[in-house]
Parts: sequence; C-alpha cells; structure tokens
Amino acid sequence: MSGNGELPDGWTTAQLSDVSTILMGQSPPSSTYNIECDGLPFFQGKAEFGSLYPEPKVWCSQPGKIAEANDILLSVRAPVGPTNLAPGKCCIGRGLAAVRPETGLDLKYLLHAFRCSASVLDARGTGTTFKAVSGKVVREFALPIAPSEEQSRIADALDELFSDLDAGVAALERVRGKLKLYRASVLKAAVEGTLTAEWRAQHPHTEHASELLQRILTERRRRWEEEQLRKFKEKGQEPPTNWKAKYKQPVIPDTTNLPPLPSGWCWVSWAQVGFSQNGRPFPSSDYEDAGTKLLRPGNLYADGAIRWTDRNSRYMPDRYAEESPDLIVGAGELIINLTAQSLKDDFLGRVCITGEGEHCLLNQRLARLNTVIIPARFMLWMFKSAWFRVFVAGLNTGSLIQHMFTSQLEHFVFPLPSLAEQEVIVEAVEDQLSIIDHLEADLDAKLESAQALRQAILRHAFTGQLVPQNPNDEPASELLKRIAEEREARARVAAAAKEEPMRVARRKKS
Repeated sequence: MSGNGELPDGWTTAQLSDVSTILMGQSPPSSTYNIECDGLPFFQGKAEFGSLYPEPKVWCSQPGKIAEANDILLSVRAPVGPTNLAPGKCCIGRGLAAVRPETGLDLKYLLHAFRCSASVLDARGTGTTFKAVSGKVVREFALPIAPSEEQSRIADALDELFSDLDAGVAALERVRGKLKLYRASVLKAAVEGTLTAEWRAQHPHTEHASELLQRILTERRRRWEEEQLRKFKEKGQEPPTNWKAKYKQPVIPDTTNLPPLPSGWCWVSWAQVGFSQNGRPFPSSDYEDAGTKLLRPGNLYADGAIRWTDRNSRYMPDRYAEESPDLIVGAGELIINLTAQSLKDDFLGRVCITGEGEHCLLNQRLARLNTVIIPARFMLWMFKSAWFRVFVAGLNTGSLIQHMFTSQLEHFVFPLPSLAEQEVIVEAVEDQLSIIDHLEADLDAKLESAQALRQAILRHAFTGQLVPQNPNDEPASELLKRIAEEREARARVAAAAKEEPMRVARRKKS
C-alpha cells in the first residue's frame, strides 16, 4: 500500500476534471420537447434511468447541451449520484452532467467508481427544496485512479460479479411480482366468493344477504333519525311534523349487467350500507410541535395501515379538537384518500383503517367511511380489491384524476355476503395476506443484503482488494501525466487553429 494508508502502490487520486471532459446539462425551451422522436432523445434526470442505459420518453428538436454515446450521465440534482451511460447522442437537461473519460481511463471502471462514491457526492449536495451539486463540485470531485491495466481487470471482475448478483436480484423481483399477483388473487377470490365456497357448502342455512340488507337499511334510517334529533336538540328546536319525510333513500344498484353471485349473496351500493363524512381544511400556519395529530393523505399506506413518522406527522392546537369533536378519528375507523395526481400506486381512493388508541383530526382531503352493521375490516378488503380499483378508474376518462367525491362513492356497487361469511372472509384474507407480508419482508431483507453486498464489492474494488496488483503495471501517476500532456497538445492545436484565420487576415492586410 502507498503512504496514504488506503490506496495500493501505483494508485493515486484525481479530480474528475483532470481525467475527463465534463458537460453540465441545461434544459432547452419546453416548446422544443416532443414525443414524436423529432430531434435527439432528451434526458432530464434519474427518472429516465435504467440499470445501465436510460429509456427515452421525450425528444428535443433544438438540443442545447449534447452528450455523446457512452458518456457517463451523472444525476446532479434530486437525487445526486445515480449514473447511467448515454445510449447515443442525446440532449441533457440541468439535472444531469455528461462525463467523458480521457484516453487511458476505462469507461466501466469510472462508472463503477461513481457508483462506489455516490453517497459521498450526495453528501456534498445543497439546497432547501431538493439537493443538488454545482459544476464546481462535480469538477473537483476526487476519485481513486488505478493503473490502466488494473482498471480493466477491476472493470471485468465487477461486470462478472454484478452479472451474477443482478441475476439473483432479478429473480427476487420476479418473486415479488408473483406475490403481488397472489395478493390480488386472494382479494379477488374473497370478493367473488370462491375463497369461502367450501364454508358456504358446510353452512347452507346462513342468513341470506338480502335479509341482512333489510336489517342494514332499517338501522341506517334509525341512525339518520337519531342524528337529526340530536341536531334539533342542539339548536333548541322541536322537530317539524314532516321531518322524517326528508330522509334520502340510498342509491339502489342497477344489476342488469353484473355477473351472477354465489348463493346467499346480493348486490348493494355503498350508499345503502354506509355513510361518508368529509374532513375539513386546517391552516398549516397553525401547525405545532405537539397537540392533536392531523390525519393527512401521506399517513395512509398501501397495506391498509395508517402510520405516523417524524416526516409525515403534523399537529394542530388542541382547541381544534375541542371545536370539532365530530372530526376526531378514533380506533378501527375506515379512512379514504380523495386526492391524488394520478392513479399510480392506487393512491386515489386508497382506504386504510386506524389502529388502536388512534385520536386525530380529519383533513379535508380525506373522508371517514362509517359502515352500518358490516364489519369495517370486511369493507377494508373490499375497498382494497380490484373491484373497487376498477370503479375508481372509471370515475374520470382522463389520464390524471386529481379528486374524487364522496357523492361518487355512493354509487360504488359491490357483492355482499352474509354477516357470518363476512367474518370468515376477513379471517381467511388476513391469514393469507399475513403469509404474503412475511414473504415480502424476507424478500426485502434479501434485496437489502444484495445492495449491501454490491457496495462491499465496490469498496473492495476501489481500495485495491478485488483483483491482484501487478508491479509491472504503469503507475496511475504516469497516466495522469500523459493525460495532461495530451490535453496541452490539444489545446495548442486548438489555439493554432483559432489563430490561423487571424494570421491569414493580417497577411492579406499587409
């Protein structure tokens, strides 16, 4: 090892600008963007990155900063550090820098060196809204430089090791995809009745769902009347003679084009079996470090749980809870998200159930879903099923849906089994999903281990521990000296070429 205590003999460190040409990206006018493949592919940042090459989504007819094929594309903002290779000549936006190695520097070696040092570069990013690094930081960023021959050996060894590791990761991801399909199939079987077909055969005399529906409708009206009487009492008023006539009959589902149901089931609308309550806006200017928690869309997770972290927790003064006791959410309550930018990740219409001891305020972008007689957990899995996702997707014909309304939710039609079968369904679904959750957690642990192994391999590579050193290799310091000499020679040629027209002009003038 050399005197610096980290790098082997023959290695050195160099600033990126000493061993490569660096081009910082700049976004062209948006009017020049297109999806008709007119011009050059336009890459704006990590969003287009793949495992090695980015995937073009937009083209630019008037490109500004242009990267060449196999330039290293370095993400320099939101996030800092990820890399890809340019698949060909392309336009780069301000979220990227193009790094072109000098002769004698192995392209794959430099790419792997970036990936080894990505966290170091990221730590040098600044910014309040999002992190970014300047061109100066990129140019001065130092990387370990091995002798040219050893660079090739390291790059080859890393390619071989990562090929095997990538194959293992891909296999794990395929299993994850199958588990996602299995999760969906469990919910599908649950809401279609196939999951409990054997149970129904063993319990032929269970109450028919249509009878349950009549009990629900009776209870629904009773609750409405009770709520109206409470409101009259709060206002100090006597109920008018015809007040019960104002009861709004719930939406009756149109079953004309619906598929047949299992024996003992019936079709219902959400309006028949539940009530929805919208939240209200709370001023962000009143957020405090403690107080009553404010439930917002970011607290709703895809697995149906509501979670509070340091990042997503907001608190309102306790006076808001005192002023709006009807907006306090407790344990075991269904909450639906009414706002999203798109249908991605099932965020619009995401339904979750609160945990034990919950006590929070309901934000205006959410709504509470109160079931009548039906267990909340049965409705949770109904809302998690593809049956409900199809309903949400059909609320708007555009590609972006920014808001759904509880009035629309009233028209959600779904199959209803008996109360006894609902309980069996909930138990069966949660047993199956518990197994899937365990397997997914195991997969996540294996994927994290794979990433840790990848970083360990990179650390070994760039501290000289992956491949043997050859004392006959030309030292990296000689490579840097040669790169500097070649740059000086190119600069002299360029200066001479620039001077020649002026020299000719002077001769003609004289």
